[in-house]
Amino acid sequence: MFRRPVVTAGCVFAFTALSLIGPAATADRASGAFTAVPAKPPPGMLEALQRDLGLPRSQAMQRLLNETRLAPAAALLRQRLGARFGGSWFSGPTSAILTVATTSAADLPEITAAGARGQVVGKSLVQLKRVLAEIDAVPPTSPDVIAVHYIEVRTNKVVVLSPKPSDAAAHIKSIGIEPDVVVVRPSNERPRPLYDLVGGDAYYINGTSRCSVGFSVLRGTQSAFVSAGHCGRAGAPTKGYNQADQGTFQASVFPGNDYSWIAVNANWTPRPLVRSTTGATVSVAGAREVIEGASVCRIGSTSGWHCGTVQQRDATVQYPQGNVYHLTRTNACAEPGDSGGPFVSVDQAQGVTSGGSGDCSAGGTTYFQPILPILSFYGLSLVTTAGNPPPPDTGTCTGYPRTATGSLNAGQSAYQPGNLYYRSTVQKTHTGCLSSPAGTDFDLYLEKWSGRAWLVVASSTSPANRETISYTGTPGYYRYRVVAYAGSGAYTLGFSTP
Repeated sequence: MFRRPVVTAGCVFAFTALSLIGPAATADRASGAFTAVPAKPPPGMLEALQRDLGLPRSQAMQRLLNETRLAPAAALLRQRLGARFGGSWFSGPTSAILTVATTSAADLPEITAAGARGQVVGKSLVQLKRVLAEIDAVPPTSPDVIAVHYIEVRTNKVVVLSPKPSDAAAHIKSIGIEPDVVVVRPSNERPRPLYDLVGGDAYYINGTSRCSVGFSVLRGTQSAFVSAGHCGRAGAPTKGYNQADQGTFQASVFPGNDYSWIAVNANWTPRPLVRSTTGATVSVAGAREVIEGASVCRIGSTSGWHCGTVQQRDATVQYPQGNVYHLTRTNACAEPGDSGGPFVSVDQAQGVTSGGSGDCSAGGTTYFQPILPILSFYGLSLVTTAGNPPPPDTGTCTGYPRTATGSLNAGQSAYQPGNLYYRSTVQKTHTGCLSSPAGTDFDLYLEKWSGRAWLVVASSTSPANRETISYTGTPGYYRYRVVAYAGSGAYTLGFSTP
């Protein structure tokens, strides 16, 4: 494994998604029951699960079998419950229990019939995400009041971690959020970007710092890979693990998000592989997102191969450089230099290492930037063993600086970008274009934060399946709301952020 050359600290970043070629799940259409087809995990994964989760080999294998077997049921229930869905999670040493939360007791028989345990909660996941967005929209005046905040589906709360819990509680109260929805917990956790850690092959930026290749991707016919945003800025040249000229950073976002993509020259061929601890490689088959409680493993050039579980999603982390939103929180350890390295679950890419606290001697907490938003934002295709799935379809709303996609059933709504907002620092025109399937009627609203609430400043609500907004507004925080007035299906939102 490569170390930092001689100069400054860098961030290391992993090569591609790992594949724990775990058991594949099949469904009996008549009974709806799911069965697991055993397969051999990739080298090193079972051993890491045994070591890091304290499991015997038989339980580590059973854990992967259960997670693969129950994952389709979790996805199906989330779809069927819709706006009543309150989250889902695995529990038990072998992930034998799948719990699915709902806001309606009437859903419990259906949840039980699918092989899961039902739990009635007061708030849906959509409602909890709105609370999270309210906290994001009004940051505290002091940067050290809130270190991290995230949705904890097990308790049906938004959790705020703070070294100053009384100040954090006062800030949450000042925003006007219902006190029973938010829990403030004292914490000394101080996440930071993890420089100089590698998950797969090392690469070097400007000859001074180092990161790791994350996942191999394509943009059209251009070969590339993704990494953490704090590893480098657009235009920065890179060299590979062998110090041969490799490529150039095309785009990078940090803070706010933590991702980047690097185009490589013709001497480099992207492969659906990631390094393992045994010197072998494992394959990447896709990027199916796992739920809370599922096993994940990561590799870094500093600390090597380590595993843990998904603790929470939609975590907001306050780094010294600013907040990063919608990260996934895990108890897999990492150390400075592991930045950009891949997180995988079985053979599915999950994301790239962003930062964390602690180390691999005493244990720690690590956050990763989910892979799907990176692919969607930059229009990238993940290189997999099954071929290269296309980037999200931009529909008829093309030519806009930013694009967001999603899927809604009739009566549902979603906030974009990414259930967050964007900031405008100038008085210019905001433009948005919404496209939905033929025969549907989706409406588009532009909202602005007033300091106390989100107010609609522009809307487009025709009966057609294409809506456009053009609004000249003052500086401030804005977001789009997409509403499925009639019909269901996928939508595309193209928009500008002046």
